[in-house]
Amino acid sequence: MREQTTITQKNNELLTVKDVARLDQVSEKTVRRAIAEGRLEVRRLGPSGRLIRIDPEAHSRYRRGQFY
Repeated sequence: MREQTTITQKNNELLTVKDVARLDQVSEKTVRRAIAEGRLEVRRLGPSGRLIRIDPEAHSRYRRGQFY
C-alpha cells in the first residue's frame, strides 16, 4: 500500500523542460519552441517566473495534439 502512495505522488509532480524532452526523445530546444508557440501549457514559478514546469496532464494533451 505504501508503494501506491509513492507512485501516486510521483505522478502528480510537475515536469521540467528536460523531463519532457527526455520523455518525447527530442531536444530541450524543441520543447521550448512548443512552449513559445503555445502548444504546450506551462506554469511559471518563482519570484520572476523564470522556472518553467509542465503539468503531466498538459504534457499528455500536447502529446495527443490537443492544445489548451
